[in-house]
Amino acid sequence: MAVITAGDAPAFTPEQLQSVRETLKSPRRLKTEVLAGLVVALALIPEAIAFSIIAGVDPRIGLFASFTMAVTIAFVGGRPAMISAATGAIALVIAPLVKSHGVDYFIAAVILAGIFQVILGLSGVAKLMRFIPRSVMVGFVNALAILIFMSQVPELLGVPWVVYPLVALGLVIVFGLPKLTKAVPAPLVAIVVLTLITVLAAVAVPTVGDKGDLPDSLPTLFIPNVPLTFETLQVIFPFALAMAFVGLLESLMTAKLVDDVTDTRSHKTREAWGQGVANIVTGFTGGMGGCAMIGQTMINVKASGARTRISTFLAGVFLLILVVALGGVVSVIPMAALVAVMIFVWATFDWHSIHPRTLKMMPKSETLVMVATVIVTVATHNLAIGVGVGVLAAMVMFARRVAHFVTVERTVKTIAGHETATYVVDGELFFASSNDLYTQFEYAHDPERVIIDMHASHLWDASTIAALDAITEKYHHHGKDVKIIGLNDASILMRERLGGKLGAGH
Repeated sequence: MAVITAGDAPAFTPEQLQSVRETLKSPRRLKTEVLAGLVVALALIPEAIAFSIIAGVDPRIGLFASFTMAVTIAFVGGRPAMISAATGAIALVIAPLVKSHGVDYFIAAVILAGIFQVILGLSGVAKLMRFIPRSVMVGFVNALAILIFMSQVPELLGVPWVVYPLVALGLVIVFGLPKLTKAVPAPLVAIVVLTLITVLAAVAVPTVGDKGDLPDSLPTLFIPNVPLTFETLQVIFPFALAMAFVGLLESLMTAKLVDDVTDTRSHKTREAWGQGVANIVTGFTGGMGGCAMIGQTMINVKASGARTRISTFLAGVFLLILVVALGGVVSVIPMAALVAVMIFVWATFDWHSIHPRTLKMMPKSETLVMVATVIVTVATHNLAIGVGVGVLAAMVMFARRVAHFVTVERTVKTIAGHETATYVVDGELFFASSNDLYTQFEYAHDPERVIIDMHASHLWDASTIAALDAITEKYHHHGKDVKIIGLNDASILMRERLGGKLGAGH
């Protein structure tokens, strides 16, 4: 069985690494989880505030959402060590509703989105992940790395010159310290060192406190003040549905990425409905909802070495403690430190995917799918739209390739004293490949008897049945006898069920 090493800890099996019980028994592994949770909490604060601003709500709503999402998903999620919190994608989806109808309708939509996610999760939507090709996954990772880097650019513009050496020092720490020791997460060291430098030297640089006011109380039960009418449902339904799909797609894609990074498997169905439960809880505590965050997840898993639900739970708990009880301390953390940490996450970009040797070796269709995913995602700042376009492009490319695999060979022989034209059809027949099938036959020039041999093909859809109907009808119109042979059992059943019942056309 494969083993994984987290930090300086000894090697453990994937099952042990995901076991909370085993981690609690190991001081070294527990320390890794605790420190990872602290680093993630510090990185979540400015992000949650920024996403709140994008959504047009008070920063407390984003911070409370990050707390409740992380804590809830730690118990109900299916991917250990993954971080869920308020996200930019959800903020972009929901912002128009906040502007047009206010916070109460917004929170109602968050709760309804959570209900949708529970329903979709229990109905097996997570199984659709198998239809996302590798080229789309690579494009997803690369686009996210670009978006993470782009999100940090504003923090480097129009700032005092001292910010740049601070960021450089932070990068040296997060990239260089792991080569010396992994006893303490490098991102945490970078945050502490840069904060001490700016405070002790009284350096005036942008800080977390400049992003917005931090809350001074705990989240409480929140019931949205909206009329329980069909009109309300009409208003929030499209936003809730969009939020549900965007959240699930990002969460399941992130879970798959963490599976690859940690060489472990996760329960995608549980993660899907778990995201719904977390959003319902978040809505009823006045939070803006959210989904998995790949940046903070990579900080937790890749940079800090966390592997269990403990780090996810503590990220939420530490976040609340930091903003409520230690807000004064957190507010002086320089943004330069957090920029360095987030740029480290940018290193997740798959440089191998754009290496000239790789591009030369890969099929052009797959490279095109990857590029399309990246371009659309970066242009829209919406991972769901980018992935959707990538999957659609992959489907079109696949259909075009498979369509050209069908061949039709014609021979004319004398069989039982009758001149007979025999056509052998080879390949998978579906809507893309069967449309041209009708044109492959010599209707006027064939002899009186025609045999269409289908032993090397398979009928997949109604388009193929309609094409065969059109072919036989055309031969009958010319007064010729046509016989179809060699169909497998599944194709025979489909033809018996649909043959002659699809109307005119082909």
